[in-house]
Amino acid sequence: MTKILVRKTSTGAYTGFTCIGHSGFAQAGNDIVCASISVLVINAINSIEQFAGEKMSVITNEEEGLIDVRFANPVNEKTTLLMDSLLLGLREVKEQYGSKYLKLQFEEV
Repeated sequence: MTKILVRKTSTGAYTGFTCIGHSGFAQAGNDIVCASISVLVINAINSIEQFAGEKMSVITNEEEGLIDVRFANPVNEKTTLLMDSLLLGLREVKEQYGSKYLKLQFEEV
């Protein structure tokens, strides 16, 4: 199962997110759930960097299926929109394939 933890402040501002694990929908190379999650997450990171100009740290570990993103500053409106878009896509994947393969969690920091 892929677990995604989204971190927000008490005011609802995004501070980062962690994605870990492999969905287990199918074998590596044929897992469309894992591929969908990967595309959404990587595209969000690239878009936040390229279009929103957000400063962030990104830690990855391919073996563990880990991507950890921490925003350096309070995020701007573009980053908020891109994070909202990421969550929309992830919720659609979860709805389509089930919570057996993707778990979304939120944490107030």
